[in-house]
Amino acid sequence: MREIGRNFSRRGMLGLGLGAATAAGLAGCGTSGGSGSDGKGDQGGKSGDPAAKKADAKLIGDGSTADTGKQAHQPDKPVPLQPGETPPQFVIFSWDGAGEVGNGLFPRFLKLAEDHGAGMTFFLSGLYLLPEAKKRLYRPPNNAVGASDIGYLSDPHIKETLKYVRQAWTDGHEIGTHFNGHFCTGRGTVEHWTPAQWQSEIDQAIGFVTQWKTNTGWTDEDPLPFDYKRELAGGRTPCLLGQDNLLPTAQKLGWRYDASSPGGTQVWPVKRHGLWDLPLQQIPFPGHSFQVLSMDYNILANQSKNSTKAPPANYPGWRKQATEAYLAGFKRAYESNRAPFYIGNHFEQWNGGIYMDAVEEAFKGIVAQRDAKKDVRLVSFKQYCDWLDVQDPKVLAKLRTLGVGQAPAGGWNTFMKSV
Repeated sequence: MREIGRNFSRRGMLGLGLGAATAAGLAGCGTSGGSGSDGKGDQGGKSGDPAAKKADAKLIGDGSTADTGKQAHQPDKPVPLQPGETPPQFVIFSWDGAGEVGNGLFPRFLKLAEDHGAGMTFFLSGLYLLPEAKKRLYRPPNNAVGASDIGYLSDPHIKETLKYVRQAWTDGHEIGTHFNGHFCTGRGTVEHWTPAQWQSEIDQAIGFVTQWKTNTGWTDEDPLPFDYKRELAGGRTPCLLGQDNLLPTAQKLGWRYDASSPGGTQVWPVKRHGLWDLPLQQIPFPGHSFQVLSMDYNILANQSKNSTKAPPANYPGWRKQATEAYLAGFKRAYESNRAPFYIGNHFEQWNGGIYMDAVEEAFKGIVAQRDAKKDVRLVSFKQYCDWLDVQDPKVLAKLRTLGVGQAPAGGWNTFMKSV
C-alpha cells in the first residue's frame, strides 16, 4: 500500500485512538446512483408532506419504525452506459456515527444537502439510540456487558438524533450502520471478531434502532419512517478494521456494499463476497509528497498528530489544506478515470471545527462543477450501487483497467466504444 501519512502506525492512522467520547462529542472512527439529464432527479429536495406520511404509516414491531412507502427524493432510474458515453463522476459524502449532540452539525449538513440537491449516507451507531441506563442490554463481542469505546448519548441527544435520522431518510438520504461500541484496540477489538460475532453485533445494532421505544419508554414519539431491516444495505466498521470477517456475514444478510476497507485508491470498484467494496481513498495532500485518506480524522492526524485541540493559530492553514485535499481528489478523478470519490466525516468540532468548514467548502466546490458541467452525481452509497448494478459487467471491467489519475487513451468516446 502506498504511503498515506508520515509517523503514523496503521492503528494510529486508521484506528484513530480517540478512546471514549463524551456526550459533548462523538468518537472518531476509521482512518452514493442515478442517471438522468442532471443526475439530481428529485433527490435532496424538500421533505414532502410529513403529515401524509404519518397517516399512511404501518407501524413495525413496537412502533419504533414504520413502513411509510417508497422513499422520496431519489435520482431518476439508472440506465446502462451507452457505447462511447463518458461515465458520470460520482461523489459520495458519508457520516460515521450520525448522532446529534447539540452542536447543530447534523441539521447543518442536512440543510446543505437539501439546498444543493445532493444525496448522502449516514452510518448510524446503534448505541446512539440506547439510553445509558439500559446499557447492559448491549453485549459486545469479547468485551464486558455494556462496554463501549464511544459514549452513550443523553436522553435529549437521543431525541435529537431520532429527529434528524427521520429527516435524513425523508429527505432521500441513506441510513447505513456504524455498528455499536466502536472497539479499535485491546483484546476486544473488532479487528479480530469472527463472522458469528459480527452477526451478533449487527443483530444488536438493528435491535437498538428498531426497539428504541421499548428501551426508552417514549411511546409518544414518532417512529422512524422506514423499515430498517429492509433499508439497511451496508456499513462502515469502526477504524476500518475487521472487514474480512464481516463480509461473509454481510453477504448472508444480503447487504449490497461495504465501506470499511482501509487505504483504497481512486479506481473503479470490485466486489468481494458479493458486495461492492467501496473504501476510503488515498488522495493528494497539498504540500506533501505522500497522500492522505479521504476522511476528516485522517487529515487531522497528519496535521496535528492526533490532537483535536491544537493551537488555533494553525487552523486557517489546516482548513485550507483540508479543503484543497478534497478538491484535489475530486479533480484528479474527474479529469482522468472518473473513479467514484468517497469522503468520510464525523459530526465533530475538532480543532475549532475546521474540518466541518473544509468539507462544506469542498462540497460547494464540487456542486459548482456539477452545476456547470451536468456530469457530476452527489449520491449515497446505496444510490451508487443502484447505478453499478445496471451496468454491463464488461463496461465496468473496462473502467477498472484505468489506474489512479489515468485518463482513457484517445478520449472517452474512443475508449468506451471498444468495449
